Amino acid sequence: MIHFYHVTKRFDRYSTALQDVTFHIEKGEFVFLTGPSGAGKSTLLKLILRQIRPSDGQIVVNGRNLSAMKRSQLPYFRREIGMVFQDFKLIERMTVFENLSFILTVLGLPPKEHKKKAYSALRAVSLHHKLNAYPLQLSGGEQQRVAIARALINDPLMLIADEPTGNLDPDLSKDILQIFADANLRGSTVLLASHDRDLVHRSSRRVIALDHGSIVEEKQAAPEKAAPRSESLFVNW
Repeated sequence: MIHFYHVTKRFDRYSTALQDVTFHIEKGEFVFLTGPSGAGKSTLLKLILRQIRPSDGQIVVNGRNLSAMKRSQLPYFRREIGMVFQDFKLIERMTVFENLSFILTVLGLPPKEHKKKAYSALRAVSLHHKLNAYPLQLSGGEQQRVAIARALINDPLMLIADEPTGNLDPDLSKDILQIFADANLRGSTVLLASHDRDLVHRSSRRVIALDHGSIVEEKQAAPEKAAPRSESLFVNW
């Protein structure tokens, strides 16, 4: 699903964000990308979305070599990815429904399907009763859940999140993590970037740890008793 082959990203001769990074994430996996601030997590996610290009190496996502992809193909490629941004990126002048409907319009779905899809996505994050609220009428945790609903609305092949629990309390973080776990059970491949060590340790999922732009550790962990998958990775960093 996501394959990095000796990927390096330099912004200039003094700044190397990623250095010789190689890893593979298979379809249906749930993987944490972790490490301290400045480790290269956000750069790696931008490379997957083809927002930026690697300086060296190759990236293949869902069978597509991103270096060979034409600009005209990018919108269709990104429709397969649900992205949860660190700063939510909700449009304040639009209601919750209008924020989700806007994405469905971009995805090319007919208007008659918008309300059903939006309601279903919001119900998955327990916010269906906020359909007509504006973002500024919501708490930070509620805004984050709307952003997740927007990412989930088209049942994406891949769900990518950049620090989705960064400003939330532990109970809300647990709820958000469960939403991603449910999406994974429905078939989405999940890559979740987080520097929250406690969250990562509790999850017992596969972990790729970055530091100063390099993968520093990637270990196998004991599987969770209730997990449907037989393997996971765990890391101490």
